[in-house]
Amino acid sequence: MDEVFKALADPSRRALLDSLNARNGQTLRELCAGLDMARQSVSKHLAVLEEAGLVTTVRQGREKLHYLNAAPVHEIAHRWINRFDQARVQALADLKLALEGNPMDAPTFVYSTYIRTTPQKLWQALTEPAFTRRYWSTEFATDWSVGASMTWDNHGVQISDPEQVVLEADPYSRLSYTWHAITPELGKRLDWDEELTAKLAGESRSKVTFTIEEEGSEVVKLTVVHDGFEAGSALAEMVGQGWPGVVASLKSLLETGEPLPIGA
Repeated sequence: MDEVFKALADPSRRALLDSLNARNGQTLRELCAGLDMARQSVSKHLAVLEEAGLVTTVRQGREKLHYLNAAPVHEIAHRWINRFDQARVQALADLKLALEGNPMDAPTFVYSTYIRTTPQKLWQALTEPAFTRRYWSTEFATDWSVGASMTWDNHGVQISDPEQVVLEADPYSRLSYTWHAITPELGKRLDWDEELTAKLAGESRSKVTFTIEEEGSEVVKLTVVHDGFEAGSALAEMVGQGWPGVVASLKSLLETGEPLPIGA
C-alpha cells in the first residue's frame, strides 16, 4: 500500500482522481482540458496512479479511457475503516453524495486487481459453481458458448430470462454476459421494498465483461467492466458498491483457499 499513499500525497494526482470521480472514463485529452496541467505532466501523474492501481484504463477503438479503480481504496477500507467506524464513514459519504446531487451519465463500473493465480484457475473461478457459490453466493447454469442462455442461482433464488445470455467466451482471456433479470423473488430475498424492486426491474439490460491478462509467473490481472446502464441507474450504484467485495473475496479464495467472511 506504500505506492497508494505515495500517489495520493501529490495534490495534482488527487486533482486527477477528483476529475475522474466527477466524470469517469475520460481520455487524456479530456483530462488535460479540465485541469491546468500540461499533457506531459498529466501523463506522468497518470502513470503513477496506474502503477498504484488507483486508475485503470480500457481501450475503446483508438482511444484509451481512464477510470477510477476502487480496488486499492477498498483494501484500505477493509484494513482500517472496517475495523473502526465504517458505519459513520459510510453515513458521511452518503450525505456527501446526497448534497452534491451529481448523478452519473451512462455510468460504467471498472475495477482492476492482481491475483496470484493462473489464467486457467481464474477462468474456473469465474465459471464453475464450485467456486462462484463460495465467494459470490451465485451459480450459473450454462454451457458458456456464445449466445447460450444462462440460469442464475443468486443467493438461493433461481432466475431464468431469455435475455440472460453469454456474449463472449474466450477461455482464459475474456468472458462477457448480460446481467440477470430483477425479479420479485430476488427483491424479497434481499429485503428490497416493492418500489425499489420495480425500479430495478424496469431498467435496461446491462452487461459485465471480465478480461484476464497474464502478468508474469503466477500473477494475473483481472479487469471487470460493468456497463450498459442508463443515466441515473440505481442498479449501477448497487453493483458499483458490490463488485469490490465480490472481487476481493474471489482474490482471497484463489490466493488463500478461503473467501472473505460474509459482510467483509
